[in-house]
Amino acid sequence: MENVIEIDEHKVVVSLDPELGMLRGEFLGLAGGADFYAKNIDELVREGRKSLKVFLDLCKEKQVNPFREFSGR
Repeated sequence: MENVIEIDEHKVVVSLDPELGMLRGEFLGLAGGADFYAKNIDELVREGRKSLKVFLDLCKEKQVNPFREFSGR
């Protein structure tokens, strides 16, 4: 199972991790990894917001662009 949702205007791929029996979210378009897990969709959204904030704060601290730059290809 794989779906795309939005969390705070950022697209997230949601998949089921059958080994853990949990949902896994991963933000699209980021210059690094920011994945997160939860037992239900409401929890996934909350965990996604936390994960995104941590990622963006770290990028700001390191003064790097948090988003991928697309070449247009």
